[in-house]
Amino acid sequence: MILSRRKYKAGYEVREEIHETNFEAIPMSEPDEISQKIMDWINDHSGEHVVIKAAYTPTGDYIGSPGVAYSLVVKRGIKPELSVPTHKVCSIGFCAKEKKWYGWSHRAIFGFGIGDVVKEGDCAASSGWTDEYLAEHPEENTALPVGFTAHTLGDAKRMAVAFAESVS
Repeated sequence: MILSRRKYKAGYEVREEIHETNFEAIPMSEPDEISQKIMDWINDHSGEHVVIKAAYTPTGDYIGSPGVAYSLVVKRGIKPELSVPTHKVCSIGFCAKEKKWYGWSHRAIFGFGIGDVVKEGDCAASSGWTDEYLAEHPEENTALPVGFTAHTLGDAKRMAVAFAESVS
């Protein structure tokens, strides 16, 4: 439930939301004493509520924390968006000033423009999925071939999507 929202001129909004913590901690192996205490605490507090602040695009797509949104939108001039309509978190965006598409995750960010080329070892050349998974789900492979060149901004966007998928 949204408690409040603040819209910023830069092009995003921060919402204060309340969420129920309906988690259950289950050990995957025999827990040690500290792990058991953590699991007990989580289970004892299940059903309680927590208030968080989160940033969203004007269309309601989740960007991340207010700090992440500020860094992307204000400092870098990037307009965040979903890489795929079915995704839940923005991981690509366009920077009009630089004429570059950016891809990111919690681990990395990189921009791609016209003339950029995918090289051996680049994140855009790897999907981030295992070969076994890709054998069963080839539609998930957004990796680009080595030598792929961005001739248009559409090509640069493909590189940003491939990068974001690889580092997510």
